[in-house]
Amino acid sequence: MSWSKAFVELNKSEHDRNSFDCGEQELNTFIQTQAAKHMQAGISRTMVLPSAQPLLNQKYAICAFYSVAPSSISRETLPKSLAKKLPRYPIPVFLLAQLAVHKEFHGAGLGKISLIRALKYLWEVNHHMRAYAIVVDCLTDSAQDFYTKFGFEILCEHNGCIRMFLPMKTVEYLFSH
Repeated sequence: MSWSKAFVELNKSEHDRNSFDCGEQELNTFIQTQAAKHMQAGISRTMVLPSAQPLLNQKYAICAFYSVAPSSISRETLPKSLAKKLPRYPIPVFLLAQLAVHKEFHGAGLGKISLIRALKYLWEVNHHMRAYAIVVDCLTDSAQDFYTKFGFEILCEHNGCIRMFLPMKTVEYLFSH
């Protein structure tokens, strides 16, 4: 199986959610049962990288996906050097809520590609609706290691996960130079 060229919005009638398996049950359950409902409710947007060729059921396999949502953080969770420059009310951020790669493609660089596409997408959204940073909640130590490689820093513990952040200024620098 090979992937297509572009991420597109999840479409239940075109994308085979049930065949997705990244090895993490929580992420599999999300794409299979929750992502479309969350989009319908206006909670988040899920973008998928479909397979280049349809499966036997005429749907496209999901090779990778990411899900993003608006969110906010308390300025007190930020390092003091950053927090002192910000107002006392909740700070708007983009939440990179989910990012997963089908296990058939583990080790092929698709996690990096997916993250870059997600960051670029949120950088473009930031032109219309500003956010201070992108945050991500890491389910595993390997996820934390992955995001650390791309410049994310630990913010705090949130719902039993390590929450990391990447300032939008850093994202802007990545895509404007």
